[in-house]
Amino acid sequence: MFLYVGAFVVIMIINWVYHWLNPRCNGVLPPGSMGWPLLGETLSFFAPNTTSDIPPFVKKRMQKYGPIFKTSLVGRPVIVSTDADLNYFIFQQEGQLFQSWYPDTFTEIFGRQNVGSLHGFMYKYLKNMVLNLFGPESLKKMLPQVQQASLSSLNNWSSSHHTIDAKDSIAQMIFDLTAKKLISYDSEKSSDNLRGSFVAFIQGLISFPLDIPGTAYHRCLQGRKKAMKMLKNMLQERRERPGKTRTDFFDYVLEELQRKETLLTEAIALDLMFVLLFASFETTSLALTLAMKFLDEHPLVLKELTQEHEAIIGRRENPDSGLTWSEYKSMKFTFMFINETVRLANIVPGIFRKTLRETKFKEFTIPAGWAVMVCPPAVHLNPNKYTNPLDFNPWRWEGIDTNGASRNFMAFGGGLRFCVGTDFTKVQMAVFLHCLVTKYRWKAIKGGEILRTPGLQFPNGYHIHISDKRSGSKDDVQEINRSDNTLN
Repeated sequence: MFLYVGAFVVIMIINWVYHWLNPRCNGVLPPGSMGWPLLGETLSFFAPNTTSDIPPFVKKRMQKYGPIFKTSLVGRPVIVSTDADLNYFIFQQEGQLFQSWYPDTFTEIFGRQNVGSLHGFMYKYLKNMVLNLFGPESLKKMLPQVQQASLSSLNNWSSSHHTIDAKDSIAQMIFDLTAKKLISYDSEKSSDNLRGSFVAFIQGLISFPLDIPGTAYHRCLQGRKKAMKMLKNMLQERRERPGKTRTDFFDYVLEELQRKETLLTEAIALDLMFVLLFASFETTSLALTLAMKFLDEHPLVLKELTQEHEAIIGRRENPDSGLTWSEYKSMKFTFMFINETVRLANIVPGIFRKTLRETKFKEFTIPAGWAVMVCPPAVHLNPNKYTNPLDFNPWRWEGIDTNGASRNFMAFGGGLRFCVGTDFTKVQMAVFLHCLVTKYRWKAIKGGEILRTPGLQFPNGYHIHISDKRSGSKDDVQEINRSDNTLN
């Protein structure tokens, strides 16, 4: 009896493993490997690497299988696309053949009601809410605030006469600005360390999804839990003590929640607030840190960028007047520089979608319910589209539209889900760079090495010394040497 049961179990396991390795399909699946049962190729996908090239996980499989291949990540079958035509097709068929999707572990991290997991009318509704905050008209009004935040931070960093970790310091600057705009949060006056919870969250954001104490993923979930608790308490306090006039996004949310026929719920509002806070400061601070590193390593680029911004000041009647919107829009080389920075940064290693029904593309069939991962690094580092793709060369964008996405540039997403915060990110980067190159100089002291897991990180920080251009160079050198000795 036991022999028959044992044989039956073995046969069932063999059958299950066979179907795992050879998924059913009504046509021809792309080539590839499904890896180990359940685990798939997840460990290889999350393996850390220090390259600025296409991630090794993707590059090896491109060489072996071609630009479209199948794999399995965190228990789900996935088609990985490095094909520009398929990527374009996926974005164009949003809501028809494909819809936004992320693994359950990501949904757990960002909330089941987060904007990335919603579709159709609800997604458009939330998108319009965000555009009210970060649309062009609002950004015009925010420009002086962004400039003041940049000038104040740069002044504090330079006057302290100490080295700073550029990534951490820039992240703090952007977080303070965004949190004030969204929820009137002031880190200096508040007893709650809201950003501290986000730091814990970020450290395990793109890590192997093992939720046990001591793992990065567990710390990530705990960080989210603490941040959400703080946001919920803040919303409740605002509800109990409403202001007479709308001052921030929280007030706008409360107005929406009180409307009789509103689509908004408190859970959706809190998840939206969480995502906006995270997205606004983490990705932008990574891009700006890498931008400073590129400027330090490419003096000709720094010279061109400085000349553009000094020319803007030179055209003013009052050199000390603030940036205007027309001056911002005139920053041609700056936008070329930003595009080249985010092209090489590849902060987002993958954009996920799910097939709503069986889909055919070229000779391949993608079964309904399968995930599809568009791979921006493979697009941005394609030698057929970018000459010497690993070289930092802002001039390659000369004469090319630096707004929006295309088949060969998707640093800010693509299709209907093109990032609604793109303009806000560009404003923050351009204004900070304007203040930096016209008034300050800096020197790299320590760190700057990148690590991808697969998201971009600076594991050792990027420690720099910033000084006012008007200060004496001799004193700067002495201070840099003292800071260098302290770090070593």
